[in-house]
Amino acid sequence: MQFDDDANLDTSEVKDVRGSRVPGGRATVGGGIIGVIALILGLFFGVGPEQLGLSSGSEEPAATASSAAEVDRNCRTGADANAREECRIVAVVNSVQDFWRAEYARRGGRYADASTVVFSRQVPTACGTASSAVGPFYCPGDRQVYLDLGFFDELRTTFGATGGPFAQAYVVAHEYGHHVQNLTGTLARAQDGRTGANSPAVRVELQADCYAGVWARHATTTPDDRTGRPLLTRLTDDDIRDGLDAASAVGDDRIQERFQGRVTPENWTHGSAAQRRQWFRTGYTTGDVARCNTFR
Repeated sequence: MQFDDDANLDTSEVKDVRGSRVPGGRATVGGGIIGVIALILGLFFGVGPEQLGLSSGSEEPAATASSAAEVDRNCRTGADANAREECRIVAVVNSVQDFWRAEYARRGGRYADASTVVFSRQVPTACGTASSAVGPFYCPGDRQVYLDLGFFDELRTTFGATGGPFAQAYVVAHEYGHHVQNLTGTLARAQDGRTGANSPAVRVELQADCYAGVWARHATTTPDDRTGRPLLTRLTDDDIRDGLDAASAVGDDRIQERFQGRVTPENWTHGSAAQRRQWFRTGYTTGDVARCNTFR
C-alpha cells in the first residue's frame, strides 16, 4: 500500500483530540471484561455508544484538539502517510472521501463530507461519551467517525488478524460506508434492535464491508481533489488479503467462538467471517456500488 509521496494531505478531514481533557469525568465503559464485551457489541456497528447503552448519560460538547495535535503538525504529504500511522489514516480518509465525492457526482448528487476524530481513552460525541473499548464507530448524530489508533493493536492481539496498513484502511473505509448509509437513510431504517443472521443490523454491516471493497477497487484510479492524481498509487494482492483477513477476524462467529466458546447466530449483529469476506470481495471484484444491496 503506497501513497503518492508528493501529494498534499488535507488534515482538515481528521481531528486529532488525543491528549485533550474530556469534560464530565468518567465514561461508563472501562477496561477488563466489561471493555471486551463492549468492544464485541460495538465493533463496526455503525452507531455511537448511546444506542449501544454505553453512554455516560451526559450531554457534553465535543473535545477540542490541542494546538500541538500530531496530525496537523506532522501530516503534510503522501510521504508522511507512507511513514507514519496517523498520517496514513489522514491519507485513507482523503482517498475514501475523494471516491465518494466522485461517485455522488457521477450520479448527479453531492456528497456531504464526514470528519474522522482520532482520540485516546475516551471521547464525547453526539451519540454519548465513549471509551476506547467500544472500538471504531460512526456517530450519525454528528456525522463523524471515531477512532482510537490503539484499536489496530487489538485487531491483531485480541482478534487474531494479521494486521497491516490495509487492514487499517479497511476499518476506515467500512466506517465511511456507514456514513454513506446515513446519508441515504439506510442506517436509520435498519436500526430496529433486531439481531440474527438475517437481521437489518447484519445487512448494514455487510453493505459497509461491500462499500469498503468498492473503494479499494477504485482507490488507485480515483483522482485526488487537490492534485488531480490518485492519492493511493499502489495496492497489492497482499494488501487485499490483509483486508479480507481483518473482515474475517471481526465476524460474529469468530468473535463468539473466541469469547464465549460457542456460536449463537440468533445474536449476530455483524455477519459471519465468511459473509464479511464475501461482501468485501464482492465490492472489490465488481467495483459497483449497486452490487452492494445486501437487503435484496
